[in-house]
Amino acid sequence: MTDHVSLVRRSLAGTDDFDRRVREQADCLAAALEAGTFDNTAATLGLELEVYAVDGTGDSAALAPVPEDVFDGPADAELGLHNAELNAAPSRFDDDGVVAQAEEVAADLAATRERAREHDLEVVLDAMPAVAPTPGTHAYLDDVAVHGGRSGTATADEDGHVVPGGGPDDPVLVANNMRTDPRYGALDNEAVRRADGEIEFSVPGATAGYRTILFESLATSLQPHVQVPDPTEFPRCHNLAVRTLGPLLALSTNSPFLPGDCYDGDVDPHDLVDDTHHELRIAAFEQSMNQGCRKVCVPDDLDSPADAVEHVVADETFAPFLEEWIESEGEDVETGGQKGGDPTSTAWEFDHKRGTFWRWVRGVAGGDAVDGACDQQSLRIEYRPLPTQPTVRDIVGLQVLTAGLLRGLVAADHPLGDLSWDAAERSFYAAVEDGIDADLAWVTADGERTNDSDEILGEVFEYARHGLDEQGVSTATGDRYLAPLEARWEAGVTPSVWKQRRVREHLSDGADLETALIRMQGEYVDLSCECESFAEWI
Repeated sequence: MTDHVSLVRRSLAGTDDFDRRVREQADCLAAALEAGTFDNTAATLGLELEVYAVDGTGDSAALAPVPEDVFDGPADAELGLHNAELNAAPSRFDDDGVVAQAEEVAADLAATRERAREHDLEVVLDAMPAVAPTPGTHAYLDDVAVHGGRSGTATADEDGHVVPGGGPDDPVLVANNMRTDPRYGALDNEAVRRADGEIEFSVPGATAGYRTILFESLATSLQPHVQVPDPTEFPRCHNLAVRTLGPLLALSTNSPFLPGDCYDGDVDPHDLVDDTHHELRIAAFEQSMNQGCRKVCVPDDLDSPADAVEHVVADETFAPFLEEWIESEGEDVETGGQKGGDPTSTAWEFDHKRGTFWRWVRGVAGGDAVDGACDQQSLRIEYRPLPTQPTVRDIVGLQVLTAGLLRGLVAADHPLGDLSWDAAERSFYAAVEDGIDADLAWVTADGERTNDSDEILGEVFEYARHGLDEQGVSTATGDRYLAPLEARWEAGVTPSVWKQRRVREHLSDGADLETALIRMQGEYVDLSCECESFAEWI
């Protein structure tokens, strides 16, 4: 713990060397882009998937920590002790590649579940738990130890909040239910310091303050990665991705509820179900990190491939690290901002800063080689707003829909790029609040602006199929993964809508709010394990 606290304190103290190195490394990356180093021959797909664990089943389940030996398998540790992450290695964006992605996700999930079940735990494919950990949600998330510091103004503000600092007499906070990783610790303390000792979290029906960012760990996501082989096409692809945020999120919403003990005591349960947002994950991430700065948000448009680098440089520095700090402290941890990144990278500090460039669409230079497609010098889009889905088929479906749509829009020279950035941002946050019923924004293939959801989603699936066809993905494979998502659209039911309906039904049967949420969650977990796709539930 001494090394951990020491590293966190060094990060909080800051260093001009970090920004200087980021600038130098960015210049090298920009020069490599200009020289064609990032040109590749074919597109690739990849995927990150976050999950959480519960102990027990049905009404007895509670959010639970994942034992360390579970991570001896394919899963990686994540922010909270109850979190885990699965990563599908990149493959060519073609029919075989889609099949490979699905097979790897299914196999890794099965292996992780098998390990977890040895501890009587269930790994859940869900975007936010509606069940509390055994100590209670606030007690679990706000369980914080203070290391170092002394009495006086260096330790606490006028309200009694402990404010971390980088000085030798300043305190460092350690959230006891957060992974002991100096990068996580530095991010946590940086955010808490900027919030003057307490981070406020507010969503319909619930308001709380935390001495840690750990409430973000309630949110779990899936992130499709789409590598763009021609960097000159990257700005267009990135900007189109921004304009698809609203429709794709509207089809996938899955986090309308917090654990029941998070809600204010005077909240009316029926009003809450009506008023809650369909995607509370977005608020959890944005409110945890947007402390005195615009960190988590819809990204600005790119004008050139180099902007993908320059926007990272211009972003406010947050929890900096120098590579040699890790070596000097003897810590065997990942702090480079990109799990699975190349430890021999010559852009270590840039990679670290890019790891705190939290945009809902993010450009990334570098990655893994894929035979016949690309080497490690590639340029990819990380599509970050999508919630974890109930089944593997739904997860791969969203990956295929996202990648196919971006490819199809570019291949058809679709005019969606004419939609203003402001309209795209409003469309995204409308989907956050209202899900499948959101007031979305789109420009049709005929160049007409529309808010008609049926027209918008019709084009989403049309151009996704066009993109899949362009990439050699068979009609059968495309239908396997897109048809269940189309069923949601036709029924007007996404996972968040299903959750709201089930909670309403349990409330009508006389359950209180917390009981209704627990029962809904138990049903969700059972169906998620039993069914091949969410479409079977509706």
